[in-house]
Amino acid sequence: MPALECKQDTPDAGKLSHAIFLKNVLYATDFSPTSESALPYATAICRHFAGTLHVAHVVPDTNVLLMAGGDDYASIETLYDDAQALALERLRQVAGRLGKIPYQTYVRRGRVWDNLSAIVAENRIDMIVVGTHGRTGLGKVLLGSVAEDILRHASCPVLTVGPGVCGRVKLPDVYGEGTNLAPFELELHNILYATNFAPTSLMVAPLAIALAEEFRSRLTLMSVLDNYTNLGTRPGPIEDGVRHLQELVPTGNRLAYTPEIVMDLGSAPECIVNAAADREADLIVLAARPANGTTHVPWSTVHRIVANATCPVLTVAGS
Repeated sequence: MPALECKQDTPDAGKLSHAIFLKNVLYATDFSPTSESALPYATAICRHFAGTLHVAHVVPDTNVLLMAGGDDYASIETLYDDAQALALERLRQVAGRLGKIPYQTYVRRGRVWDNLSAIVAENRIDMIVVGTHGRTGLGKVLLGSVAEDILRHASCPVLTVGPGVCGRVKLPDVYGEGTNLAPFELELHNILYATNFAPTSLMVAPLAIALAEEFRSRLTLMSVLDNYTNLGTRPGPIEDGVRHLQELVPTGNRLAYTPEIVMDLGSAPECIVNAAADREADLIVLAARPANGTTHVPWSTVHRIVANATCPVLTVAGS
């Protein structure tokens, strides 16, 4: 999770608010148009929080081995050298477009997540930003085949810019070579936080609230029921859900607007994506399934939301 600092304005210990800090942002790229679509979001985040942008490219072993077409060590090393040289040049071009944003660049070789996780640890990364086109399943298209590794294992939030991002939320992703990125401002007018009330999912709520406070956003707190069997009981699951959602908001919050509470019935991915589109949300915030397999938001749900959302999705994996 990014740094969250509790602030207390009154003697009442229950009235706490959070401030969010994003000082180090990792933008992982394979230099594809899909990756390019996420760069403006990474730069806008760094500009807003006065953070440092870490731009990383990993040369996967599998790519080089396929190019080599054999096991000749000398040819493989030559291909690695060529790939790294090309990557360094591409990163130099990216860096030349960042203007006054502080940055560091990295070219690594091997398993993508192993290298990215080392960069995260070494630089105390607060957020990872990546793009995905989502055509054949998130885990198979982002940075080769490592999207699940990133979203499941990252110790910090991951912002994914999917193929459905559109409208005013979509930042332009085409720039001339050598041209600085336009100074986009990060604007979050509407944030949607979705939960199924599992403990790890509930731990993400402070991040959604802190972002809404920081950007003076409208905030929607949402949960979806796919079980209709107990709807006739009183108090029923809908009433319980509304109460649980209301309890997530601290009494001493700095929110500019009273949060909207939504309980819906049906398929969670479809309901969440539709709710975000209806509200013209700028961001969806939810927990991702952790690496240890503990269930809160199933991976299939996360994938379908990221692949179909009309806005970027911020996911946080559990521990």
